[in-house]
Amino acid sequence: MGTFWWIASVEEAAEGGFGLNLDLFETNIVNLAIVIGVLIYFGQKVLGKILAERRENIEKAIAEAEKRQKDAAAQLADREKKLAQAQAEAQRIVEQAQERAKVAKEEILAQGQKDIERLQAEAGQDLSAAQERAIAELRQRATQLALERVESQLKAQLDEGKQQKLVDNSISMLGGSR
Repeated sequence: MGTFWWIASVEEAAEGGFGLNLDLFETNIVNLAIVIGVLIYFGQKVLGKILAERRENIEKAIAEAEKRQKDAAAQLADREKKLAQAQAEAQRIVEQAQERAKVAKEEILAQGQKDIERLQAEAGQDLSAAQERAIAELRQRATQLALERVESQLKAQLDEGKQQKLVDNSISMLGGSR
């Protein structure tokens, strides 16, 4: 309002009285100054409020982003920890499996050695038994052949008189008389 009085007073001073200046070029600057002044006066509150809200929204967004970043970092650290634990557990399982495989291999080798020794012993016993059977069969066959040969030789060499004499000698040796 002070600007309006200033315009009116400038006009009054120039013409010698009070009045309004209707010249568009001269009053346009004054009007523009009035509009800018009104905008600054009222707009400062509105613009300040809008900027404050905008700033608050940006701060909230930044705080939320920082919170999400911290949460993500915490989740990442937790997942990395779980991954490390899982890798350690996997390594432990692999080591246990290798140890079990080594023990099983040693047991299998030991059992195989025992089986080999048992089979060798059984084979030795079977061989000895087979050898004894073969020797017994050979003895029996040799005895049978010897008897057959003696029998055939006796039949060829013995006649009825010699046979009677042999029987008598055998009886007398046994203690009997005839």
